[in-house]
This record gives sequence, structure tokens and C-alpha cells, in this order.
Amino acid sequence: MHISRLVIRNFRNFSLFDSLIQPGVTCILGENNTGKTNLLHALRLALDVNLPSSLRQLTENDVHLCSGLSTAQHVLVSVELKDYQDKPEQCALCGLWEVEANRARITYRFRPRQSVRETIERGERSPDSLLAEDYNWELTGGASGADDDPSTVEWDADLGHAVRFQELQAFKIDFPQALRDVDGDLRHSRTSPLNRLLEVLQIPQVEKDHLIGIIRQANIDVEASPTLHIAGDAIETAFADTAGEAFALPLRLGMVAPSFSSITRNLTILLTNGPVADFEPFRNGLGLNNILYISMLLEYFRRRVTRTDTAGQLLLIEEPEAHLHPQLQRVLYSKLQSSSFQTFITTHSTHISSASPLDSFIVLTSAGTLGTTSTVPSAIDNLRSTEKADLERYLDATRSTLLFARKVMLVEGPAEQFLIPILVKQVMEIDLERQGISVVPIHGVHFGSYAKLFCHNGLQKRCAIVTDGDLAPSDASNAGEDDPEGDSPSLLQRSDLDEFENEYLRVFSCETTFERTLAMPGMLIPLENACRELSASRIQVKIKTARIAVDGARTEAARARALRGLDSAILSTAKRIGKARFAQVVSKHATSATDLPQYIREAVNWLMGNEPHP
Repeated sequence: MHISRLVIRNFRNFSLFDSLIQPGVTCILGENNTGKTNLLHALRLALDVNLPSSLRQLTENDVHLCSGLSTAQHVLVSVELKDYQDKPEQCALCGLWEVEANRARITYRFRPRQSVRETIERGERSPDSLLAEDYNWELTGGASGADDDPSTVEWDADLGHAVRFQELQAFKIDFPQALRDVDGDLRHSRTSPLNRLLEVLQIPQVEKDHLIGIIRQANIDVEASPTLHIAGDAIETAFADTAGEAFALPLRLGMVAPSFSSITRNLTILLTNGPVADFEPFRNGLGLNNILYISMLLEYFRRRVTRTDTAGQLLLIEEPEAHLHPQLQRVLYSKLQSSSFQTFITTHSTHISSASPLDSFIVLTSAGTLGTTSTVPSAIDNLRSTEKADLERYLDATRSTLLFARKVMLVEGPAEQFLIPILVKQVMEIDLERQGISVVPIHGVHFGSYAKLFCHNGLQKRCAIVTDGDLAPSDASNAGEDDPEGDSPSLLQRSDLDEFENEYLRVFSCETTFERTLAMPGMLIPLENACRELSASRIQVKIKTARIAVDGARTEAARARALRGLDSAILSTAKRIGKARFAQVVSKHATSATDLPQYIREAVNWLMGNEPHP
């Protein structure tokens, strides 16, 4: 059984979220404040029996855009479940909420209570004169009619029949929050996954009695110690003197009360690391303790699913990368992928996103207000199967940054990545990072697959493709791969990319190549200084000569003559030294730049919303 669809309406960031969900791990990506935590909380509203009722009773702050509750409306979270028919315990649970064969639905709604709805329906009360106390929450299962759809149902229409909390007991949700006090959670029996794991193991009574006998004998041995016996008597006497005979109680020193519950409460995990043996987890760093905590949860879930009194389980994890080394992040994600139950994770980690299949992503994007748009990239209509495969290969830890950024500038390679941000900051006084604009190199010219991501039914964020004019790769090793279905992304021409342009995507190109465009008066000093540092003396002299001639020129024609041939020399030098290395050194001297190529200026202005692209 797995969640196959999630609908959220009018809740916090979400006006309407409606997404199909794949089995396994679902990665919820997005910048800060786009509603990742709210999405997990919405799931808990519908499914988590341990969520206090007080948190299900919403306030106007929980309504989308904080629009208030005076006008009749509803907040809705609907979860659809599939693939449960082969398991009797799951079938028994979901059969109560079935809308069609092998598809069940449970829905949380916060709306005017029934008596209020009836008075509005009779015309005795206006639907725009309500108070917060006129609302309550409800859980319903199934559907009221064949055409019922949670994405369109009106606030005053019914959707299924009432669900009792007892019916949800068999469905288990665990929600370890980000940056939690994992050391405290491991220490306390109420929050430690160790206790839950011991419960699900169903220890035989004979074994429990044996352990109790060990503790009882240990207490006898402790009390037999002469010094401890004296200490116990002294404490008993002091207690009687202080409390008085009416309240005094017999006492003695011992390990724990001889009961199995006291054993499990006091049981702790002991670790060994080299010469240090049997130490408690608090001596570990937060990262390893997070792994320890989650590993026990995974084992608890794995064993729980085999019990006959369980039906469905869901793990919700906020930012599993917290305190984890990048390698451990990927190891943990791999373990989650191989688990037999469903997991939703929110993450800012490009190490996790780069290890995730494309169909596991839900990308949340700020709409510029308190609202959020959502995208399932694998469901974008015009993405072909080979293009999806390309994206899964190419979205590594660097390039998957485009999924998290507020706005994106896609460039060909590291040369543009090194130089463009610092030139824009120096010349235009715009810090791209502070504006939420990420410069992402694709290490080639295969822009086609990336371009299709940014559209109305895809990533609704601005993306500027900044490229050379002919899109012909200057380095054959960066050319990309052939596409057996048709046009290779690496062979797309400028006119091909124009076809992808829409309100979210624009293409900005120069007439030649990026390195050639740097041969301009406002870049001569940084180029000269970079060539001096790189010991490229011949081109350094040529740039210096051109700079002096430009400074003395009185006409544009004279300036053009002074720069003639310099662009080819700069490109040849960059190739000889290595384009990335050349750009990196030029960026060190960019503080003396006074201009930058016009096509880059236009791309930045469009991303900033300062002017439309012509």
C-alpha cells in the first residue's frame, strides 16, 4: 500500500496542491519558506492518529494567505491510497474508504460545522458573517458520489463518510523533525525508537521473567554490600526524621525496580570505537546519532510491517542531511530507497537530490507572495523518456541546484560560472546569490532537456539560458550525447532554443563565444593582470598595447581598430591554459572591470524583472 495522490487546498502556502505520488521515497525540494514542512503537516492532519486534536483545529493563520474565516470556506487535505488488495489487514482498513477497486481516499477538512452549514443553507445566516468558533474539523473516507473530486469539491458539499480514530490506529506515522534533540530522544524511553523496537519484537514472557530475575538478584547483591546497606539505612532514617512517621516509607538502595517495564526504561545503547568500549551515544556527534536514531526507526518499521495488527506506515523526515557528511547523506538516502515502506523527505541537500530519480521529486517554488506553486518534473508533458534519462544523469550535486534556486541562469561551463557572478556584482552592483539567482553550468551545450523544465506545467521560476551564438561546443569532450529518438540536445541551434521560450524561459546569446566577448574596453585591465599572473607575456603585451590605444582613441572606429584580433588571441590563450583556469584567474582581478558583455547584462535584467526580453 502506498500514497498515490495528495491534494491540499487553501492550507498555509498552498492554494491548490494536487500531485500524483510514486511508491518509495518522495523528495520535497524547494527554497526556504515554500511550504515543505507545511506539506508534511498536511499529511499528518489526514493520517496521524497521534497528532493532538488541538493541532487539527486550525486558525485563520492556517488559511491560505491568512484570508480569515469570516467567509465560509474550507481547508482540505485528501490522501489517496493504492495497491492494498493483496494484504488482508490493509484491505480491511482501506475498504472502509474505497472510492473504486484498489483505490481508497481519506480526507481531512476544516470547514463550518454542520449546524452552521444548515443555517446558511436555510438562508438564516449570511455565509460571510462567520467566526472562528463556527468551524470544526472532520475526517471522512471514500466519496459521496462517483464524480466527487477533492480538488474541486465545494466547501458545503459532502465528501465521503465519517472516519473514526480507531480505524486509523493500524496506520503508523513517524515524524522525526530536523535539528531535533536526538541525544535527548535517545535517552528518554518515551521518545526513543529503542522502546518501540522492543515492543514490536514481542519478547516472550519466559524471557521477560528471566530478565526480571537477573535484576532481582542484582538488587539483593547490591543491598548485601555493607557500605551501601549503611547508606540505605542512613537515608531511610533521615527521610523518616524529615517527613515524620506518618509519611515515612521503607526504602533500600537497588539498581531498578524488578519489572520488565523498568528494564526497558533504563536500557541504553552502548557503543564501541577503538579503545573506548561501551560508551553511551551522547559521546557521539549529532550526525552519527541522527543516523543511529533513524536506523532504529527503519528497523522498527521493517519488523512492524510483518505484524497482523498493522496496516500501512509512513515515515516523514525533515532535512535528513542535518549534521550529516555528504557521503552519509547518500548512504542514508540509499537505505531509504531500499526500504519496503513509503517515505517523504524534505531536503535542501544537492547530494540527496543528485542521488534521487527524477520521478521522486516534488519541487515547491515561491510564487512571489505567501503562495507556492508545485511541480513534479517527471510529469512535464513534453519531456521525452530519453530527456528524462539525460536529466537524471546530468542533475548532479552542482546542476541540481536549479531545483532549489528561486531563479536560474544556465551557462555552458565553469568559465561562465566563475566570471559572470563577480562581473555582475562589480559592474551592475547586483549580488546574484543575494537575489536568489543561481548560476548553473551544464558543462556542454545540451540545453534542450533543461529548457523543457521551465514552463507553465513545470518549474514556474525564471530561467535565463546564457550561451554562445551558434551553440557549437568549443571543446569536443563537452559535446553531450546523441539522442536516438531524434534531435540530439548537443546539436540544438539558437533557433531551436527559441522555440522553448515562454514566460519562464528566455535565451540570451552572443554572436561568437564567451571568451571573445571579453575583448572589450571595460575588461582590458582585468585581462591584462590575469595574463601577467599566468605568465602569458605575449598576450599580456598585446592587451596592454590595445588598452593604451583604446584610451587614446577619439572615435569608435579607432577603438574598434585597437581591439581588432584581440578576441581570437584571448580565446586561444584561454584554450591553451584551460578555460576554467583562465576564467578563475580573471575573476580574481574583476574588481577593476568597468563593463561586461551586453547579452549577460540583458539576461540579468530579465531575471531581476527590470526589463522584458526583446
